[in-house]
Amino acid sequence: MADVHTLVIGAGVVGLACAATLARRGHAVAVLERNRKVGQETSARNSGVIHAGLYYPTGSLKARLCVAGRDLLYARCAERAIPHRRCGKVLVATDAAEVAKLEAIHRQAVVNGAGDVRMIDAAELARLEPRVRAIAGLWSPATGIVDVHALIDSYRHEAEDRGAMIALGCAATALDRGPAGWRVAIRSAAGATSEITAAWLVNAAGLDASRVAALAGLDIDALGLRQRPCKGDYFVLAPRHARIANHLIYPVPVHAGLGVHITFDLAGRVLAGPDTEYIDELRYDVDAAKVAAFGAALRRYLPDVTDDDLSPGYAGIRPKLQGPGEPFRDYVIEEAGRHGAPRLVNLVGIESPGLTASQAIADEVDRLIAAHTE
Repeated sequence: MADVHTLVIGAGVVGLACAATLARRGHAVAVLERNRKVGQETSARNSGVIHAGLYYPTGSLKARLCVAGRDLLYARCAERAIPHRRCGKVLVATDAAEVAKLEAIHRQAVVNGAGDVRMIDAAELARLEPRVRAIAGLWSPATGIVDVHALIDSYRHEAEDRGAMIALGCAATALDRGPAGWRVAIRSAAGATSEITAAWLVNAAGLDASRVAALAGLDIDALGLRQRPCKGDYFVLAPRHARIANHLIYPVPVHAGLGVHITFDLAGRVLAGPDTEYIDELRYDVDAAKVAAFGAALRRYLPDVTDDDLSPGYAGIRPKLQGPGEPFRDYVIEEAGRHGAPRLVNLVGIESPGLTASQAIADEVDRLIAAHTE
């Protein structure tokens, strides 16, 4: 017999959502996390935005799970008193070409079920956001912000309350199929080694998901599962700009991200970012020399911001499946039996809107496991 029914590798927001959801069925669930705390990588190093589902190609997992996850997340916040704010977002266009792009996003957002989105003209935009300079906007009232750490903790507490075990500072070093299921070799942060067996594995390892898939014997290059880490820096605006915007302000999206935008947290800190920089090794430094580029990007729609108003904040890394200049890649959420790794569920390329979609992704994993168990 396996030690546990399901072993989740990764204790970010998605891994913990999976653990909490699977534990609801009464299964024995364990979680491995290589860091000493939960949610220390992609989950906690982002804008903390609850996305409405504007941008993603209709029918994609990103589009479908973002919309479903948004509603589930707002309901979870209300039920569990997780601090959040449905503050709304405005995408802004500064020239005629960008207006056409906003109109295309609007059409897609309506089809995707992104809520009551609508185009607004310069006059209405000025009433909503007096300090923004743009000729049109796209208003998304369903967008919000959430206390990311409180959300992560809520999933952790739910999982543990339902009997899930969470092992921190423990990395999976080998995965082998055996009679009882998957045999997982573990090394602790102190160097101690151990082993656990599980009938099912859920690879929710975030930035480490490609390595975990390879440990299971999958050819990650042939299967398109090699992630390309993409770093994004954030700068903090000076306190004099604490009320620079009433809502989140976004430019028209760029290829690898959503452009340098203005967000704020529940404490009132105003952030600008992130940019996009593909990297070969994980690093979290913020390059202060980028201030000129950030200032120029912001002044396209916020002319009051000077370079001196910006100071380095923090950096996050997105586990992208598409590389520089490559076309859209959707999430990979699949049971890997057809690739020779039965009872392994891979979650690869789980970048934005993964935080928003966390419960919907967990429900998808639950359905996959149930379908292959019955």
